[in-house]
Amino acid sequence: MGDMQPLSLFAGAVVLLAVIVDILWTTLWVDGGSGPLSGRLTTTVWQGLRLGSRDDSRALSLAGPLILALTLALWIALLWIGWTLLFAGGRVALVSAHTGEPADWSGYLYYVAYTMFTNGNGDYTPTSATWELASSFTTATGMAFVTLGVSYVLAVLGAVSEKRSFASDVTGLGKRSEAFVRTSWNENTRTNGDDPLDGLDLPLESMASQLSLLAEQHKSYPILHYYHSESGDEASAMAVPILDEALTLYRYGLPDDEGLDPALVENARSSTESYLETLDAAFIEPSEEPPPEPDLDRLRKEGVPTVSDEAFATSLEDLSDRRRKLLGIVRADAWEWPPGDDEDGVTR
Repeated sequence: MGDMQPLSLFAGAVVLLAVIVDILWTTLWVDGGSGPLSGRLTTTVWQGLRLGSRDDSRALSLAGPLILALTLALWIALLWIGWTLLFAGGRVALVSAHTGEPADWSGYLYYVAYTMFTNGNGDYTPTSATWELASSFTTATGMAFVTLGVSYVLAVLGAVSEKRSFASDVTGLGKRSEAFVRTSWNENTRTNGDDPLDGLDLPLESMASQLSLLAEQHKSYPILHYYHSESGDEASAMAVPILDEALTLYRYGLPDDEGLDPALVENARSSTESYLETLDAAFIEPSEEPPPEPDLDRLRKEGVPTVSDEAFATSLEDLSDRRRKLLGIVRADAWEWPPGDDEDGVTR
């Protein structure tokens, strides 16, 4: 190992540059989404799990923690490999403190591992000021990026809890968009001269606020798209379409004099639009066709007034792209939309 190895030096520099860019991109660049390396790892693991488990919900619920753990392992491994290649490329960068012999590959691996997380144990010594400085940078990158990694994990886990809370709030009102609207409709209030939808404004504003936050979190941490919930009741990939389709019903499915304030509906729909903008970062594609139309007969059976099927279908034509994106979210998370025969249930 006495001769300089330019190829090893170059490879080490490239690996270090790639992993440092990926770490900073993923953890610090709010609008950047996942870095090139971690993004590819995420989609590969998710697709592999879907294929291997045949979309088993229990198996897919492991995807988020597994991807997060593998991402951290990837960063640590590439830092370790990069610094090892860099030291190995030098002309006798390290010598044994006991024998004075130049380090071999195992010695470089051993030295870098210790130096990344501590100040070393004295078994090997840099041979020049250049390699002493490189050792200091090795320690600095190890400690700094481990701290960034831990902060990233905590932020992701906090966002996972918030997205499941949002999903529970939505599905608590209904597990289909029609059920959501029926639950919010209180015909008995007419006897007092009140609007049957009175009382919905505050919950809807709260859900819109939660969804706006969720959209920003998904933009910052695309890995959230792969935190699959074992239960459909806690799956934001189901809750977002349920909420948006319910808003479509309020806006276009009910007569103008019976629906919600259009400004309230549009404000809530803008939160969905923000969420849909995060799909590209997670490589989620819209479906080729829009989902089936919400069934107005389900509302009519409960005494909820609606427009004609023809008028509603005409309104939905302008929402085709939006609804294809919503269906793309559902299918990307291995769910089905609309749910099966159970009118208010979420089935797979």
